[in-house]
Amino acid sequence: MGVIKRKSAHPGRVEPGVRYHCDSCNGDITFTVRIRCAHQACVEYDLCVPCFTSGAETGSHKCSTHPYQVIEQNAYPIFTEDWGADEELLLLQGAEMYGLGSWADIADHIGGARDKDEVRKHYLDTYIYSNKFPLPEHSDPSDNAFSNVSREEFQARKKRRIEARKESQANATPSASKSRPTTASVPACHEIQGYMPGRMEFENEWDNEAEMAVKDLFFEPGDGINPVTGLLEPEVDLKCTVMDIYNHKLTQRAQRKKVMFEHGLLQYRANTANEKKRSKDERELLNKAKPFARIMRSNDYDAFTEGLVKEHMIRQGVAQLQEWRANGIQTLDAGQKYETEKTNRNEVLRNKLMPLDRVSHRYSKATPPVETPPVNPLLAPTSVPSSIFRESSVSPDTPTPALINGVKKNAVNGTSLGFNDNYTDAHLLNQAEQQLCAALRIKPKPYMCIKERILTEAVKQGGNLKEKTTKDLCRIDVHKASKIHEFFQKSGWIGRA
Repeated sequence: MGVIKRKSAHPGRVEPGVRYHCDSCNGDITFTVRIRCAHQACVEYDLCVPCFTSGAETGSHKCSTHPYQVIEQNAYPIFTEDWGADEELLLLQGAEMYGLGSWADIADHIGGARDKDEVRKHYLDTYIYSNKFPLPEHSDPSDNAFSNVSREEFQARKKRRIEARKESQANATPSASKSRPTTASVPACHEIQGYMPGRMEFENEWDNEAEMAVKDLFFEPGDGINPVTGLLEPEVDLKCTVMDIYNHKLTQRAQRKKVMFEHGLLQYRANTANEKKRSKDERELLNKAKPFARIMRSNDYDAFTEGLVKEHMIRQGVAQLQEWRANGIQTLDAGQKYETEKTNRNEVLRNKLMPLDRVSHRYSKATPPVETPPVNPLLAPTSVPSSIFRESSVSPDTPTPALINGVKKNAVNGTSLGFNDNYTDAHLLNQAEQQLCAALRIKPKPYMCIKERILTEAVKQGGNLKEKTTKDLCRIDVHKASKIHEFFQKSGWIGRA
């Protein structure tokens, strides 16, 4: 039986297309006259003229009884001067086999040194842009526009075209293979889980189940307008409505991808690093403004968000100035000092009610320095006087003054331990309590916790508290606990039990 073979695609081949071979001698009869058996028992059974004249028979073919057809090359132009009828037929066959748009495959199917650009141009000019669309311009059987072109001349043109292509292929220098960038979905290429850069798609698209509604839709040929009523069939109308909904979802999906590509949302690591540089209030503000990115370009959105951040800073600065004015502050330097002291007070309030069992772990630790509160850049003074922070910047090796009987003394002379008034909560103690802490060598924070525990227990017992109970509550040296109990009684805070 006749076999239609396509040559394998390789760089050395210059004449692709459909090939015909004799089923008896296996000779190439593509460009010669061939005899095809017309009997239903022989499917695509071709013979060359010498085999046919000698009565060659193979398989189920019977040369004496089976009808036959003589097939010759239709190598003459019918629609254009440089395309033969056989090439027109192969063009239509290739378009049916591979689909319109696969011009490289169609050109390979036609052969005859035709390239994809030439095939595409011929199809559009002859069939699509024809004045007799969908028929070609010279489709009328009585049209003899190209009858003056002889077959010998046409075959000579085709031979010259093929030889010219062979020569160009032989003289062409092999081009270096272009290095294509890697687009595989590897961790170094995509930073968001599920994104495939090569396909520009996500594993889970927006409305990922949208295709489920249309996967079983099928339009039968002839469906549509009812020939009796002249109206659209209800079933077809419903299918069209489902397709419109599906197309709308595809449009929404494409718009969301466009927003991600336009604003660089795929750069996850870079965006996360930029967000960490902003304050909590700025991040919350920018999160609220993100919906506006869908209707704004990248440059406009960046300018918009920067304006929001600047407005937020101005509002914070105005609120801070109003707070300073309400507290009688008139200079930026004084406002900076106020913010530092405000932070110190907040630190004391946070640590005031800590459990007493955690106080013992802090006896051997120095009080951590309090960080300077952040100041709005719009209100920051050009140069803050060092006198504001002079007290808080004292070195631990520098001798600290002590307060004994209301007089500060140097602790180097050994006359007293010295009460460091740089403690963040020293201002919460009165002068007598400061003297007590200096004498007992107790820092203000542990003392305040001890005081709160003793007074709370005294309230539970009606205002009276035994010295033994005070020692149990303090969990410190019994001598120090006795001194504290005696001090509280003299101050009138607790009574004798």
